[in-house]
Amino acid sequence: MGGAFVALADDSSATWWNPAGLAAGPFFDLALGRAAADTGDGVPAHRVRATWLSAGTPPLGLSYYRLRIIDIPTAPDGGDREDGGVVVPLRALSASQYGVTLVQTLFSGVHVGTTLKYVRASGLIDERAMPEAGGPSQLLDQAAAPDGGETEGAFDLDVGILAVHGPVRLGAVVRNVREPEFGGLRLPRAVRVGAAFAGSEAGRVPVTVAVDVDLRAYQMASGDRQVVAVGGEGWLFGRRLGIRAGARFNVVGAEERVVTTGASVAVRTGLYVDAHVARGGADEERGWGLAARVSF
Repeated sequence: MGGAFVALADDSSATWWNPAGLAAGPFFDLALGRAAADTGDGVPAHRVRATWLSAGTPPLGLSYYRLRIIDIPTAPDGGDREDGGVVVPLRALSASQYGVTLVQTLFSGVHVGTTLKYVRASGLIDERAMPEAGGPSQLLDQAAAPDGGETEGAFDLDVGILAVHGPVRLGAVVRNVREPEFGGLRLPRAVRVGAAFAGSEAGRVPVTVAVDVDLRAYQMASGDRQVVAVGGEGWLFGRRLGIRAGARFNVVGAEERVVTTGASVAVRTGLYVDAHVARGGADEERGWGLAARVSF
């Protein structure tokens, strides 16, 4: 759904998207997933890999997220290609996040939650020669497991709120409240609000639409980001097949535009396979994700 999920997340993915959403979800939800995203083969180049395991039952959630980000910024002028390549700065962050999510209902339809997390990460800023033949793709492959970043650990938290009234859902989340720093690379604080309307809850067309907005810009290694995301989903065949699509727009920096589409298939009652793909962006972003989920 393009990332428009702060007001909708109510399964175990709420441990990431909005901790408060766990209070409005199923009795139990367990998910295991993998996702990846890459930009084009030019310079700058950007690669993200993520793996997660999350489980939730109100009022408690447990989660593990593994994230690796590798960036090759724009190559400086004046590189000596006669010596085998252009020297470019390589920035990498590898992080593991262990989280415990706690939620509380303030009154009917209004929930608050927090994910208390321990982040263990290593950050690396390095300079490497970009091979003439392989270019950025070869450099990214060589940097798949960068050495030299000292592993550090820090406690942090995400906090969220969710309000549900009939078909209307409103949510807000603050991620990385303490902004921990690892090897000179910082996990930036991000503040996002979201709204959603579920047509099925209003007795109308069974389609849900949502929008998310970052309230402030934050800096990533790949550049400044402040995202507006829109998306929608609908379920067919008695909720056996869910179809969704969306788009996100970065309104600062490179102002990327990415289009996404995805689906969920109920293999049997309570067992789902979720998948998505993403295409677009200023640097031809290509992304995908796949997850298995048990929910009842």
